This record gives sequence, structure tokens and C-alpha cells, in this order.
Amino acid sequence: MNTFSKVKQALGLIGWLAVSFIASAIGAAASVQAKSFYGQLMQPVWAPPSWVFGPVWTVLYAMMGVAAWLVWRSGGFRSNRVALTFFFAQLALNALWTWLFFAWRLGTLAFAEILILWLLIVATLTAFARVRRLAAALLIPYLLWVTFAAALSYSMWRLNPGILG
Repeated sequence: MNTFSKVKQALGLIGWLAVSFIASAIGAAASVQAKSFYGQLMQPVWAPPSWVFGPVWTVLYAMMGVAAWLVWRSGGFRSNRVALTFFFAQLALNALWTWLFFAWRLGTLAFAEILILWLLIVATLTAFARVRRLAAALLIPYLLWVTFAAALSYSMWRLNPGILG
């Protein structure tokens, strides 16, 4: 049951969206040269063009922020500490992946990290489902996209061992 005022709910939504987009910005800082780097890599035939990633991630980060807000407004952080801690952990790993792959070009570590990220997203989704099913449902496209990104990360790492060691 929600006990927050409408103002607090609105500020909470803005806050959770801000948290999500701050993580996005941290990752984006590592991908300043991503478009040209991505274009230089050998890619599987099913790899999307680089322009797809920005719009997809924008929608996914917005959905993550709304999902976290729905959980938060169902009793606050104290009542949902485990679920929201999982959320923060997966958000941090999400931002780290971009640095590992694009900035530091550590394909092996990036692939290992995205597998851990995937597990954390599953844990977050599961914890969110216990609080609010809609919040969990909002994370499903994110889980699917990271599944695809993991396969793409693996393929690009294997196709570019000299660049992504």
C-alpha cells in the first residue's frame, strides 16, 4: 500500500529516473568513440547498426527507473532494501560494462561481467516481482536486450581477439 503524498511520489519518480540516467551517463562517457570503434570491429551478420543502441538504451533506462520507483513507492527503501540493492548493483555493472568493452577494450572481462550482470538482472526482476509485478514486467525487455548484448559481446570478442583480448 502506498503511503506517500503525490508530491513525494512525483519527486521519487524524478529521483529514480535520475539515478537510472546518471548510470547511463557514466556508461556513455566510456563510449564517446564507440561508434567508430564499433564500426572497426568484425561483427556477426546479425549485429545491429550502431545507431540502434542509443534509442534502445534510452527506453530501457527509463523503464528501469519507473520499475525501481514502483518498488520504492511500495513501502520505501527500508521495506524493499534487498530489491533496491539488487537494482543498484545491476545498474553499476551495467555502467561498468561499457568501460570494459569500449574504453578499456577488455573483451574477456566484459563478457564475464555481462554474465554476472545478467544474473543480477534476474535477481532484481525476481525481487521486484515479490513487491510489484508491473515493476518486474518493466525489466523483461532489459533482460532480453542484455541477453542479446551478451551474445553480441561474446561474438565480437571471439571475432576480434587482437583488439578485444
